[in-house]
Amino acid sequence: MIPFLDLHKINARFETQFQEAFKHFLDSGYYILGNSVAQFEKTFAHYCGVKNCIGVANGLEALRLILEGYKVLGKIKEGDEVIVAANTYIATILAIKQAGLKPVLVDAEADTYGFDISKLEQAVTTITKAIMPVHLYGQITNIDIVTAFAKAHNLLVIEDAAQAHGAKFQISNSKPQIPNDTHHFLKAGNLGDAAGFSFYPTKNLGALGDGGAVTTNDDALAEVLRKLRNYGASTKYVNELQGFNSRLDELQAAFLLVKLKQLDTDNNRRREIAKTYLTQLFNPKVILPVVPNYEAHVFHLFVVRVKNRNEFMDYMEQHRVGTLIHYPIAPHKQKGLIELNHLIFPVTDILHDTVVSIPMSPVMTDEEVQEVIKVINSY
Repeated sequence: MIPFLDLHKINARFETQFQEAFKHFLDSGYYILGNSVAQFEKTFAHYCGVKNCIGVANGLEALRLILEGYKVLGKIKEGDEVIVAANTYIATILAIKQAGLKPVLVDAEADTYGFDISKLEQAVTTITKAIMPVHLYGQITNIDIVTAFAKAHNLLVIEDAAQAHGAKFQISNSKPQIPNDTHHFLKAGNLGDAAGFSFYPTKNLGALGDGGAVTTNDDALAEVLRKLRNYGASTKYVNELQGFNSRLDELQAAFLLVKLKQLDTDNNRRREIAKTYLTQLFNPKVILPVVPNYEAHVFHLFVVRVKNRNEFMDYMEQHRVGTLIHYPIAPHKQKGLIELNHLIFPVTDILHDTVVSIPMSPVMTDEEVQEVIKVINSY
């Protein structure tokens, strides 16, 4: 059986380092917001190319706290609107709503699954204050167009980078401190005003439990977020804000420090597998994703589209290849978001009815990749 994702195999590579990290954690006697969190924040900020990283409880909280932070700073107020992709995981929408804001959904573009850029203009109103691009499946959205649009309308850009650890976007060089270069890369987490990451175990950089982080170059926002995640406190028992309990766990930070060293190597392996899929899968019943730029994609998931999805998945299971659906129900059709149920997004609806994720993992062997290709091509 080729599993959809073998988390045990992924994490077994780090067992010795995990045990060492756990012993150090246990011996420290400091279990909340200790040295491991501080070191991870510093290291991940450097990795993303930003000034600040703030570890929080999970990816949903990362996005929500960014919005709460901007409310504290007076850049957003209760009831303001945030433009967001209709084709996303529900957490993106929940973060907006739980911050007391209104999500304004925009339909997807069929080939890359991200924003339909042509529909952004009609989503703006007088109370729109932010746009939240989602780097879905590990592919950076068309961020240069999004940021130009945001600048034209004076909007904050908040990246949902929950699936895009290490993804890079090539931009025209506008920074004079980078000589002799006409282009350079910026990483996810450094493409807007702030970004939210998830370290859920299945992510490219996954913890052994929940975890999340905010990255930003906005020092004022970072200062507010460090308070908000810890009951609004600047120092112990001095609560300046009405905050939350949303801290990255010290032990998970220690594990993430171990795995971060392997992230780029793992992402490169994912790209190799994706290139093999894209060049060797040729079944006309299976629609492949469009990848304009491999560097901008870290293939958290490799998602194809199949008209008769259940039949395809049954076939794959019979041939001992795991699959999964990301995601079977669009957010605007969820009962938990009943106020959005009247909305119609034709492309998003088609995507959610047809997408299937096939095996993608840095520990897949070449033989397993070829077997997946063989099975799909024979469908």
